[in-house]
Amino acid sequence: MKKNSRIFVFIATIIALFALILAFAGDIRKNMTLGLDLQGGFEIVYEVTPLEDGGDLPALSAVARSVSKRIDILGVNEPEIIIEGNNRIRVQLAGVNDQEQARRIISATANLEFRDVDDKLLADASILEEGGASLGYENGFIVVSLKIKDQDKFYEITKEVATRSNGKNMIVTWLDFEEGVDSYDAEAEKVEKGETPKYVSAATVSEGINGDAIIKGSFTENEAREMADLINSGSLPVKMTELYSNVVSAQYGANAFSQTMFAGILGVIGVALFMMLVYRLPGIISAIMLMLYVFFVMLVYNTMGGVFTLPGIAALVLGVGMTVDANVITFERIKDELYLGRSVRKAFEEGHQLAWWTIFDSQFTIFISAVIMYMFGTGAVKGFATMLMVTIFGTLLINVFFVKFLLGLLVKSTLLDKKPTWFAVRAKDLPDISKGEEPRYHGIFSKVDFVGVSKYFITASIVVLVGGLLVGGFNFVKGDDFMNLGIDFTSGTKITVLSDTVLDEATLKADFAELGIENFQLQFSGDKIANITTKEVLTRPVLEEISDAMLEKYGYASNDSVVTPIVGGELVRSAFILSVLAWILMLAYIAFRFELDYAVGMIVALVHDVLIVLAVFSIFRLEVNTELVSVILAIIGYSADDTIVIFDRIRENINAWTKPHISHKDYRNLVNDSLRTVAQRSLYNTITTLIPILFLLALGSGAIFTFNFAMLVGLISGAYSSIFIAAQFWYFMRINKKNPTKNKVVKARRKEDLDEMTIIGIND
Repeated sequence: MKKNSRIFVFIATIIALFALILAFAGDIRKNMTLGLDLQGGFEIVYEVTPLEDGGDLPALSAVARSVSKRIDILGVNEPEIIIEGNNRIRVQLAGVNDQEQARRIISATANLEFRDVDDKLLADASILEEGGASLGYENGFIVVSLKIKDQDKFYEITKEVATRSNGKNMIVTWLDFEEGVDSYDAEAEKVEKGETPKYVSAATVSEGINGDAIIKGSFTENEAREMADLINSGSLPVKMTELYSNVVSAQYGANAFSQTMFAGILGVIGVALFMMLVYRLPGIISAIMLMLYVFFVMLVYNTMGGVFTLPGIAALVLGVGMTVDANVITFERIKDELYLGRSVRKAFEEGHQLAWWTIFDSQFTIFISAVIMYMFGTGAVKGFATMLMVTIFGTLLINVFFVKFLLGLLVKSTLLDKKPTWFAVRAKDLPDISKGEEPRYHGIFSKVDFVGVSKYFITASIVVLVGGLLVGGFNFVKGDDFMNLGIDFTSGTKITVLSDTVLDEATLKADFAELGIENFQLQFSGDKIANITTKEVLTRPVLEEISDAMLEKYGYASNDSVVTPIVGGELVRSAFILSVLAWILMLAYIAFRFELDYAVGMIVALVHDVLIVLAVFSIFRLEVNTELVSVILAIIGYSADDTIVIFDRIRENINAWTKPHISHKDYRNLVNDSLRTVAQRSLYNTITTLIPILFLLALGSGAIFTFNFAMLVGLISGAYSSIFIAAQFWYFMRINKKNPTKNKVVKARRKEDLDEMTIIGIND
């Protein structure tokens, strides 16, 4: 009866999960908040300074509220206004149609003043009622109506001006008058030449005005409405200077979203098929849980109000491979126990218990990287970090506990008691311990001398690193940068051109030369996306001209990013600090969980992985940008994950050592035996993580090609560095200790509690 009830619960749970996903998947997709890189829009970092030199800077929270009121004028949904440091505000607006209007409204001081023709201040906006400006009409002309709060004062002002001589009896209305710079006389000369003056209006006053006022001018209806809205939003008591901007066209964002989602779905399917092929029944359960995992992560991210960006979706897809690693660790542990002659139930219990702390340690190191990215990163890096943290939570909840629950239902139902092959083990390799048979299967790498062959991999790494130094040095000598630093680090302008047809390099160069752009670099991301980079900080009118030209010729408005030297220098320092901080925290954690020599071995491997990625980028002259910082931190977490699994097995084998001393030869055998046991798991983990990355590279948006390529290089480097760098460095340190025979082992796992005597028919 128990058998049938557990099977029923298993089937009912699976059906309920599918029903849950089908019921809410549509709502999740509908309520997804897309970032500006997926629906178009722009991002600007403003430096906030006082209007007058030496003046006091108001609280940034008050400035942010004023900016928020300005954005309300635009009708933008869910804008992001982020205070950074003591004098910066980052504004992210997705789905904005008129970017120039948005820029104008956000940064305008909107300080309304009434002055005479000698530029003497008569009154400011405090004389108006709050929210008292509105669009109006007078004699068929568009005007801005102003409700006067202090009508007595306004009457006295206008009465006094009316008594002045002709030409002097005028009130000039200004927005954002600059003392010592602006003057009525200079602007009046512009009017005589047929040019547009800076002042809003200049009205002759013949008598004192009782009641409200109007501003007349050659306004369009939209211009008058915008002016009224600006006046109502209040003046901005600061000067806002653009330090960084990033503009993405709506068409580009839509294409990027569809391409990346399609590649991501194929990546998830690819991982699911691999797990089913390699692990059979547990793999099928893992594949089902993958769907729940994606659903869960997107649901939580939506609930948190997270904004989906290209790096964020890439983190979700990458997380599919990394979360499956938890299953791979567990399933390989179960297989190990089956090959020792355990029963299915015993192997299931021991496999899960032995795998738990390995999974926790590996996920925690990735969590460290994610927290650092979130705390110190900005923009897309924060989105990547948030998604990574949600991924880790989903991994522990779903791909550890829920998989254990579902698989446990089948195991405890006794359905699998005589079916160990359903766990992807070969029957001929299972020992019959009732007949005294010894374990005879030791994995596909059982004859590999990992310590011996490590020198070839170390040599290969040295070749790559030297190659990166030589190529970088050659470029530096001939006058270029050592590495191909993007504008994120050097300052300048990057323009992205998108086309439905294959782009031609010569044609693009001619196009930009015709537009007056010189000394630029051209780099392709696939056949239909090109990036044009110049170290010159181009002005907004020039960028608008380029965008219009690209729209007319290629059918898509170009995207652009502008970075000033101030931001570029800060990003270089930030990238270095983030990496070092990640290394220090992981060193501390691994030293606490293991021993110091384990931690040092891991840090050497992590530094190796970062240098390999940078060397490959140097050799191929790929652009180094802020996205690479988040990739490097993710690689640090991934490589640490892989290394922990290996060190955990080495420590376990040392704990089980029965001899009183451990010789150099014994250490070599310990390392080799440990690596032979976990190498297959490391290989499978690398494959499951590479599958989604390869799909993203082949079919995803070209906007994150560099991001995905860096992940590919880092994952491959991390996979072999954990085996051939970290483990070998630990081995070198151990055999060169002054008294290696007295090495103590701390924090031993409680495997002895599990390894009780197996008695057939009682606890097998």
